[in-house]
Amino acid sequence: MSEYQYYEFQAIDRPLTEKEMGELRSYSTRARITPTSFINDYSWGSFKGNKDAWMEKYFDAFLYLANWGTHILKLRLPSRLLNLKTARSYCSDAGQTMFVSEKNGKVILTFVSEEEAGGEWVEGEGCLSSIISVRSEIARGDLRALYLGWLLCVQGGELDDEDEEPPVPPGLGQLSASLESLAEFLRIDSDLLDVAAQPSQRLEQTSPKMGEIRRWVGNLPTGEKDDLITRFITGEEPALAMELMRRFIEDDDKRSGGDAEEVKRRTVGELLQAAEERTAKRRELAAKKAAEEKARRAQEAEIARAKHLDRIGEREPELWNQAENLIATKLPKNYDRAVELLVDLRDLAARKGKKEDFDSRLDALRASHLRKPSFIARMQKASL
Repeated sequence: MSEYQYYEFQAIDRPLTEKEMGELRSYSTRARITPTSFINDYSWGSFKGNKDAWMEKYFDAFLYLANWGTHILKLRLPSRLLNLKTARSYCSDAGQTMFVSEKNGKVILTFVSEEEAGGEWVEGEGCLSSIISVRSEIARGDLRALYLGWLLCVQGGELDDEDEEPPVPPGLGQLSASLESLAEFLRIDSDLLDVAAQPSQRLEQTSPKMGEIRRWVGNLPTGEKDDLITRFITGEEPALAMELMRRFIEDDDKRSGGDAEEVKRRTVGELLQAAEERTAKRRELAAKKAAEEKARRAQEAEIARAKHLDRIGEREPELWNQAENLIATKLPKNYDRAVELLVDLRDLAARKGKKEDFDSRLDALRASHLRKPSFIARMQKASL
């Protein structure tokens, strides 16, 4: 099977210049390059650029996948929208599945999912578009994506059982469509995620109210408010609304920090054990449901079979004649129909206590058609 690699870069905060697009074109003659993207896939060749350097210089998001099981996502945000210390609190020291770096006032998050089995045929088109909104959520102060990255570290075995989890963000059990796509792309175990989300507050319990935001804005110095409104009207900073929301959330957390109820942090070992128990219970319930469904179908089939035998119960001589005539045609499809009739006759005989009569007549029929191996094979398959 041929290889498949997919590379997609997206520029969000600003478009690429003509000069930058020309620089990117020098790395590939067949890539799709626009002022906001670079997309290419490879079946035999390989990417000539440096994805880390490109993220530092040109782009705000990057997605890579390969059919041997590697999935990579990179997101770049201004440092004012993502605190480096906060981001690192969700990363493991090993830094293999989720890690973060900062350069030139930009923080770059990297998520890596490896699946050793690999081998699945994948298509990258559309993957990044389903995930990209995660970047805006992070910029607004939503840390659920970072917690998903930490779970990826747990799943990858990068953490010790005694390590404690970072703060569980609100809404972990109410993932947005983009976060669900991220969890699927990173192949995070659903049972592990469900267990981790149990103590997470619902979003509606933590979402800021309009009155709270209005009071916060009212307390800003007049000069600062004038500056913010000016920046907003000129449109020079598209992320200004996200920056302000982040500031509001941080200030609100500081104000309520003393009153917030302390939530016990779970260890990696506790989470893994709870996930294993949940998996076992889910499989047990699934097996029980499957068994019940199988029994229901069997009962329905038994009832239907009984009704069928009731309908043909007095037609045994006719059925024997039909079977003989069908066999005489020497046609495979008629052999199949003849065997069906013989099965009906067998079941009717068993119902009426005439099994010996049926066996005797069947033996005679078999003996008379021994030169028809295809028919005899069908009889054997039907246990006749």
